[in-house]
Amino acid sequence: MATATSKASTNAPFGLARTLKVGAGMLIAVFAAWLVWNWSTIKGEAQVGVAYGAHIACSCRYIEGRDMASCETDKEAGMEMVSLSDDPANKRIYASVPFLAEAVAERRGEFGCVQLSKVEIEAL
Repeated sequence: MATATSKASTNAPFGLARTLKVGAGMLIAVFAAWLVWNWSTIKGEAQVGVAYGAHIACSCRYIEGRDMASCETDKEAGMEMVSLSDDPANKRIYASVPFLAEAVAERRGEFGCVQLSKVEIEAL
């Protein structure tokens, strides 16, 4: 029961700005937890994507003789993050997903296009 001498409560209800900040913080925390939980899967899929992209683009470019613009169209759906670059002097294709994975495929005579190992990539 309120009287004339009662003090008003200093606990104001959540304002809209504070509610948005708390909500945004919770969304960021949930996203970070999801990212940590799925990191190995994300990294693995990126590695498979770059290995496939490098091999297919190498075959397209140095076995079929097509240009890189044409070879870019051979990427499967879901490979939009995979970037391809060409090294015509060494007959190599570099594929990468930024900060996650990289792969290199090289034309080696009768063997066709071969994926380079991590040791070979580091030696480049």
